[in-house]
Amino acid sequence: MKTLYLIPLLFLTACSTAPKLTLRPLPQPAPPAMDNSDVRYPEAVRAYHVGRYTDPNYDLILHEQHVVYRVEENTRWNFHPGPVDGSVVALPSAHDSAFSPVPVNDAILAEVNSQRIATAQIMAQARLLSVALARVQITLLDTKTNLQATAAMRATLSEMKQRLDALEANQGQSLVLPASPATNEPPDSLNP
Repeated sequence: MKTLYLIPLLFLTACSTAPKLTLRPLPQPAPPAMDNSDVRYPEAVRAYHVGRYTDPNYDLILHEQHVVYRVEENTRWNFHPGPVDGSVVALPSAHDSAFSPVPVNDAILAEVNSQRIATAQIMAQARLLSVALARVQITLLDTKTNLQATAAMRATLSEMKQRLDALEANQGQSLVLPASPATNEPPDSLNP
């Protein structure tokens, strides 16, 4: 029974809380529409009414009539001259450091001159290296031809050595006559 006394107290505490405030952002007004027709042409969109048709890719699909929107012409820049009255606002040109003159002082001039001298020395060394490289290539070609000639000479020499050995072997066989029986008779040509 004592718990029944607590229930009205719960209701009283619920009424005593402050309502929560919710902040809702207000919609921002749309930016004012700018007329850019002097700068850019708008795109041209055309609407086409299409009746019922079957899909050409899938013969089982039927499209109901509807409107098809097609972009006929994209936006593009307007290259025609601006108004004649001179009301065009000239924007300040952007500073392009590539086309601005270089600041000149003694330190910069000294550095530029030292860079020129270093560049000239490097170019001279590059020329010397290219001449040396050309000489090395010529020497390499000469060495290659000499190597080929030496190989050809060695092949010829070994061939000649084989031929000489074969000739000596044949000559040694011809010098050794077969042994004939010893007789005291004169040859047949001497007998009448």
